[in-house]
Amino acid sequence: MNYYQNNDYLRYNYPNSYYQNQQQFNPNQQYNQINQNQSSNGIIWVQGESGAKSYLVAPNCTVQLWDSESQTIYIKSADASGMPSIKILDYTIRDDQKQKTNENTNQVNVNNNSDLETEINGLNEKIEIMEKEINQLKNILASKSNQNKKRSDNSK
Repeated sequence: MNYYQNNDYLRYNYPNSYYQNQQQFNPNQQYNQINQNQSSNGIIWVQGESGAKSYLVAPNCTVQLWDSESQTIYIKSADASGMPSIKILDYTIRDDQKQKTNENTNQVNVNNNSDLETEINGLNEKIEIMEKEINQLKNILASKSNQNKKRSDNSK
């Protein structure tokens, strides 16, 4: 008589693929599910250094963790045995470009102001000359209209 064990029942009564899938355990599956749940748009946000230290990383993987409370990026890696290590980067936003453009525009404004003053003075002179010419033309028109009135009065 053949006696068989509990595993033999599963092995002979279910398809091999089902039995083999039940027996295998993938340790990275736990890490992958956690990592997928916490990331949005490719950026993984954590709360402070303690959040970065408690974040699980799969063996032989590296992730960038962005601190939601300060301007810090944590680069967390795990070696083949799953031992984690963290590199901490602090970042600042530069305003150098704004300062340089402000300095340049101030210098340009000083140079342009002197150029603009001479141009404005030149335009004022031209305006005065045109006003004189307009007045002369008004006088000429007024005198011609007076002459025309006199002729029309004389012809009556």
